[in-house]
Amino acid sequence: MRNVSFLSLVKCFNGCRDHTQFTGFGTRIWNFSDRAIELQVRVGSMLKKAHTLKPGSSKRLKGKSIYKSYMPGKGKGSSGGGGMRSLLYYYDETCHPYIWIHDTGCDFSRMVKQQYISLEDLRDCSEIKIFRDHQRGCISVSKKFRSELC
Repeated sequence: MRNVSFLSLVKCFNGCRDHTQFTGFGTRIWNFSDRAIELQVRVGSMLKKAHTLKPGSSKRLKGKSIYKSYMPGKGKGSSGGGGMRSLLYYYDETCHPYIWIHDTGCDFSRMVKQQYISLEDLRDCSEIKIFRDHQRGCISVSKKFRSELC
């Protein structure tokens, strides 16, 4: 019988989990472009937080913590009605948090296609790579989905 490591056993159980729930490990986002990019946490058009990624660097984001932080009535200690948090900000029911990829070093004289990462992408993907497509003149996103081990 082969030795089964604890880590492989944990990965197996995580692969069999309910995929409607967010994972606790988060998603590693890599910047493989030649310029710095900004990962902007937004709800609708409102900017909530920004992370700058230099070329070759990465950042781990957790969809569950973003959801709990920026959805009214969904965080800790809220009583369903939203409380003070809903008084501070107006949220449309259709506005959910998402990650906007902003190309900080772009030339504003021409239109550049922007990309976004949804909370579902953070839940379903273990790694997201951002790179520059020189033929189209924009940034592109490559997603590595979580493996199903069981």
